[in-house]
Amino acid sequence: MTKDEWLDSYILQHIDPESEYLKALYRDTHVNLLRPRMASGHLQGRMLKMFVEMIRPKQVLEIGTYSGYSALCLAEGLKEGAMLHTFEINDEQEDFTRPWLENSPFADKITFYIGDALKVVPELGITFDLAFVDGDKRKYVEYYEMVLEYLSPGGYIVADNTLWDGHVLETPHPTDLQTIGIKRFNDYVAADKRVEKVILPLRDGLTIIRKV
Repeated sequence: MTKDEWLDSYILQHIDPESEYLKALYRDTHVNLLRPRMASGHLQGRMLKMFVEMIRPKQVLEIGTYSGYSALCLAEGLKEGAMLHTFEINDEQEDFTRPWLENSPFADKITFYIGDALKVVPELGITFDLAFVDGDKRKYVEYYEMVLEYLSPGGYIVADNTLWDGHVLETPHPTDLQTIGIKRFNDYVAADKRVEKVILPLRDGLTIIRKV
């Protein structure tokens, strides 16, 4: 293994373990879905749970449910009476993901939506305290502006994949709309005086944003 791989292994041996349910979901994701790397995984999952426990939100928004791994980690950290609202735009994902959410120990804390968060969230009438953004990279700026509108003062946005496997350092091809979207988002947030922000080089990059 490379030094980075040894360090990754070391980290996973020195943090809280994931549950057997999450292990099974992660395995099933890799066996049955085409892009299993999109699942958050052990390290990021434990960090998301801890973020929730630190922030103690009453309402959490997730954009991009995928197989449900990150949703379960977010819900795991919620206090009694708090709710996670998680959105997946790909309706073909529902048959895989919904049973994993509904059969989990945290089913009563999760509302799962199939649809476009940009259209549905404004109809909910909910103010969120925390949002995890992991949807279509081409729409990150649009997600960001929508979430800010429905985020409580002092609330947090956690945006995933903001280092995009290092491609943010490159000049993207004009057809590479996902890299263009991530770079546009990073520049947009960096210049936004309405928020505080920091990028963590965890996995593929996590940007932590606080609404001031």
